[in-house]
Amino acid sequence: VQLQASGGGLVQAGGSLRLSCVASGRTFSRYAMGWFRQVPGKERDFVAGISWSGGATSYEDSVKGRFTISRDNAKNTVYLQMNSLKPEDTAIYFCATGRGRSYDTSSDGYDYWGRGTQVTVSS
Repeated sequence: VQLQASGGGLVQAGGSLRLSCVASGRTFSRYAMGWFRQVPGKERDFVAGISWSGGATSYEDSVKGRFTISRDNAKNTVYLQMNSLKPEDTAIYFCATGRGRSYDTSSDGYDYWGRGTQVTVSS
């Protein structure tokens, strides 16, 4: 299974970015997907998760109302639309495939991870 994340970059506070993650090597539509982020020296934290069908989503409290996770099963792609970005959103963002159909807020619930894409928000 391979996951390729893209869309990161440098943006000013208040700006937007859309991350994409293309999956291959597994029947994408059968599994939940998640986005996590990590700052050097800290643990990898849950950002957002989406169920296999896209019918259920979950967000970490600090991104609720600003980030939106979605998926296109026909394209084997999961997205993270990030609006109203803040400097504290600066991190490496990782996508991951769930072990089952429902998302999990713990990294233990995911078995394959992409390499990550850097998001930097300047003040």
